[in-house]
Order: sequence, then structure tokens, then C-alpha cells
Amino acid sequence: MRQYIIAGNWKMNKTVSESVTLAQGIVAAVKNIKKTEVVIAPTFLAAAKVADVVKGTNVKLALQDIHWKDQGAFTGKISVDMAKEIGAEYIIIGHSEQRQYFHETEETVNLKVKKTLSAGLKPIICIGETLEQRNGGKLESVLRTQIVGAYKDISVEDALKSVIAYEPVWAIGTGVVATDEQAQDTQAFVRSVVKEIYGEKVSEAISIQYGGSMKPDNAAGLLAQKDIDGGLIGGAALKPDTFFAIIAAAEAR
Repeated sequence: MRQYIIAGNWKMNKTVSESVTLAQGIVAAVKNIKKTEVVIAPTFLAAAKVADVVKGTNVKLALQDIHWKDQGAFTGKISVDMAKEIGAEYIIIGHSEQRQYFHETEETVNLKVKKTLSAGLKPIICIGETLEQRNGGKLESVLRTQIVGAYKDISVEDALKSVIAYEPVWAIGTGVVATDEQAQDTQAFVRSVVKEIYGEKVSEAISIQYGGSMKPDNAAGLLAQKDIDGGLIGGAALKPDTFFAIIAAAEAR
């Protein structure tokens, strides 16, 4: 059985002190969770403080991005060594907001995935289509391009250390969510592309999250789908009770 992974992407929310308080609340709420991997991704500024809160608990730390270089004149960026030193275990890569606002490309996603894996960290590789692309019949071609690009020259062994997060761009932060059937159909397609690249054994082993307005009231239905192995959660991850409700739905599977 694949690992359920519920990851909270806090995006540009919460001050450092607020982040510490939120992390403390989540740690307390999930202390008895056994089956589900719980991950939180605060802002860079709060990451070290949050790392202290989650150290030794069943909550894992993620960062929202990294640079593919080890060091250098890259103002505003951080390296995998910096992430690793504070205890991060996951890195979110290729989020649609990075693609839309900060010129992320298939090439830079691939470079970041390689760098993350080389440091022994786990990439959460984000893919997803816009509403225009979906309505224009480009859903599969867009996702295929993103998946193939992300995994270019990645070995089978390293691919097995990755996580994919499918997030329809039109459902991120909008309150609109794909139906259970829409989500399952797309997740199954994503898994089929991984199968084309690496074979069935790998495709059946990789956890594929769903993102895009997953909330307590729709989590159970989404997580019941065969090819949905967790969620990359935005707004609902900013309160311990709503985040825990989603985790509990995964834990109940």
C-alpha cells in the first residue's frame, strides 16, 4: 500500500511567531497519527524556528522551494544544504505559483529535482493545468510535458524517492474543487505516464497527492479514490483543526 502524505503548504502566510504557534498546534493534534505522513512547509523565514518545534515528532518539515546551485550570487534563494541543515526532509518543487509568477520552467524544475535528490531530500513535484488548457483539450499533453520534464535523466532509484502533487491550477485557492471522478481520472493518467517512463512497479509505488482546495468536507471522497495518495493543502493547512480533519480522513483509509 502506498504511503498517504498530507502536506501543508503555508505559502506566504504567518509571521515567524504565528508559524511557531501553528506548528505547535499541529504537532499536538497529530501526535497519535500512525499511518499518514504529515508534512508542513512554512516560509523560509520561519523554517528554522518551525524545525525546532517539529524535531523528534511525527511531523516532517518541507521547504517551499530551493535553488539548484550549491551557493552563489542568487539573492533571495536558498540551497539544499541550508534546507538540510535545519532538518527539512521535503522540498516543494514546481508549484503553479512558481511557474506563473516566477518563471519556473521544465528545465529549472528538473534541475531542482536532481539537486534535492542528490542531497538525500524528497521532492514534491507539482504539476497541473489551467482551466483554459483543460477546456482546450490540452490536459494530457500539459501534464505529460511536466512529468517527463521533471523526471528527465532521473534514475529509477531516485524516482522512487519522489512524490507527485497534481494540482489543477483552476482549483488552487479558488474554493473550486475537481469532482472525485475528475480527480481520479487525472491522477490515473498521471500514474500512467510514470508507468510509461519507469514501468508498473515504480508507478504503483509513487505517492501522488491531489491539491486544489482540498478541505475537511471533501477530503474523504477524494482520498477514497484509487490513485489519490494524500493532499498538498493550502488554506486548510493554516488552522490545526481543519488540517487535522484532512489528516484524519487519510488515517481512516
